[in-house]
Amino acid sequence: MPRSSWLAPPPITTAIEVAARRVTVVEAARGASGLTVAHEAVAALPDGAVAPALSGDNITDPAAVADAIRAALERASMGSVRRAALIVPDSIARVALVPFEHVPTRRRELDELLRWQLRRTMPFSIDEAVVTHFPASTTDQGTIIAAVVARRDVVAQYEAVLSSIGIHAGLVDLASFNVMNAVVAVGGEVDGDWLLVHLAAGAATLAILRGRALMFYRHRPALDEESIGALVHQTAMYHEDRLGGGSFARVWLCGSGTAAEDARQEIGRRLGLPAETVDVRSAATWRDTGAPAGDGLDALAAPIGLLVRDRDAA
Repeated sequence: MPRSSWLAPPPITTAIEVAARRVTVVEAARGASGLTVAHEAVAALPDGAVAPALSGDNITDPAAVADAIRAALERASMGSVRRAALIVPDSIARVALVPFEHVPTRRRELDELLRWQLRRTMPFSIDEAVVTHFPASTTDQGTIIAAVVARRDVVAQYEAVLSSIGIHAGLVDLASFNVMNAVVAVGGEVDGDWLLVHLAAGAATLAILRGRALMFYRHRPALDEESIGALVHQTAMYHEDRLGGGSFARVWLCGSGTAAEDARQEIGRRLGLPAETVDVRSAATWRDTGAPAGDGLDALAAPIGLLVRDRDAA
């Protein structure tokens, strides 16, 4: 599954997601039987405190975001945290699927080639960007590399919030990639093609995966001019016309609230398939209080997905 991160430290046990309207903290332990979630909590953010975007001020109220993280850590009884994985909104980065007939064997050569290819497609200078990548899929023509590009100063804003309360961001990654990992962790991977729809504060990411291979990725930072139904329809047409696909084997929806319920109904009408909830309760053992209730599971999907992924890579 996707392992895009701007930093690559040893496996860690705490994940913190900073989203547009909330922060989520999860701490988990690893054992022979798998992942055990020891602590988790969610704290709401004031309106406008985080404004995910490719450039400009993303953290408009650093003190409020820091206070929310402290509140979540206290609510989860997590004590002192010095190092954590940081999950950031999809809207702060561009993801490009770049085909290669032959992938350079040297990482530095691949890095340079990707930067050269991406420099004209980004709305900011590639010299100001942090670029990471991973193999997305293989075809008869070669390998598709997924490149994730974000402005260095934007990523730094999210890292700085953690630093202000004494936490080092040992890994930085996008939310949607780790929701994909959560789907696999709950047994959602299939031999055929499956669709993920990830909703977050007016934004949407749609991804098509063939087993564990990422075949398509599309993000819309605002849904004001294009409905989720239209995006799903366009994605289904691309799947049929360009990827040689038929019906999706499964469809997963990560999101909450009225927008998510409306999207769930629209997906059912458009595709004739139910949009399943990314229910991470089966991805781990839950200590003490047990697994959380059904509401708000979307807040846990990315953090659990990252911790499960990092465990599997250990």
